[in-house]
Amino acid sequence: MINKDFVIEEDILNIINKTKNLWSEVKNKNIFLTGGTGFFGTWILKSFSLANKNFNLNSKIFVLTRNIEDHKKIHPDLHNIESINFIQGDIRNFIFPKKNFQFIIHGATTNARETYNKQDPLIKYDTIVNGTKRILNFASQCKCENFLLISSGACYGKVPNNLKKISEDYVGGPLTTDQNFDHSVLGEAKRTAEVLTNIYSHKFNIQTKIARCFTFVGPLMPLDIHYAIGNFLSDAVLGKLINIKGDGKQIRSYMYISDLVIWLFNILFKGANNSIYNVGSENGLSIYNLAKNISKLSSIKIDIKVNNQNKNTKNYLYIPSTDKIKKELNMIEETNLEEAIKKTLNHINANKKLYNI
Repeated sequence: MINKDFVIEEDILNIINKTKNLWSEVKNKNIFLTGGTGFFGTWILKSFSLANKNFNLNSKIFVLTRNIEDHKKIHPDLHNIESINFIQGDIRNFIFPKKNFQFIIHGATTNARETYNKQDPLIKYDTIVNGTKRILNFASQCKCENFLLISSGACYGKVPNNLKKISEDYVGGPLTTDQNFDHSVLGEAKRTAEVLTNIYSHKFNIQTKIARCFTFVGPLMPLDIHYAIGNFLSDAVLGKLINIKGDGKQIRSYMYISDLVIWLFNILFKGANNSIYNVGSENGLSIYNLAKNISKLSSIKIDIKVNNQNKNTKNYLYIPSTDKIKKELNMIEETNLEEAIKKTLNHINANKKLYNI
């Protein structure tokens, strides 16, 4: 029988190996996770489960989700693990569990599909800001020792064209009159969430860390929404023409999902209090060159079409400087983009039904 999850299993083992010196921190303790049923959260749960088993941690993780049954249909394996407990509720008003949680990872936001479907920006802002306030109120009551906020590189807004990478001390932000609400509201709401995290850290003496995450690729990522790399991977697997909606000149970088998870665990357990860390790849390329790379790595020849060659888009970039996390926490980006694309294509090809293709 073919093991359809061979790519993920290999990567989870690598995550555990690279973080084995961290897990003693959580022995006999509880973790509370929000945003645990999305792309990031699923990988966090799979990694935690194996670490808990391999290192005899006797730890439990509790996952807040809006719809347990929907998630169970997609990832039934995660619902049969004793150390993983699902709690149904909305991040803005969930009932506080009567337990102590020494660690909280807050990744809940409006999900990617809601953004793709042009969610009301007021709901997006309310979910991010008031959801963060709710979980911070919980953190102040449940004896939380370490709180990780998963934030976004959107906090920086559009950066000047002469800037090659964005560092944590860049003081720009989203333009408040920008009516591209998917980006501007996300960025501004996450900035507010970061301010709230800072306030609660000071007021309640909670160790808080912030991960500003950029763009990622890997197995289990959605392929049919607004992520260009997901769309291109889907086209390649189906043998379809890769359609670039714009002019293909925008510059992006892509970190592999297992590197992301390793970095997040290091920030949670070792990061400096009240500190922001960029998380992402420094190796940027244009959207057009991304399409070329995926076409080259596909098992069949894939043509590329640029639909708006006259758009003349400014080549604004979305690439982090990761000097800080490399210096303070000794992080490295282990998986290059070519390998990341190969791994993801292999998993998609082996699990087409899972990806609805």
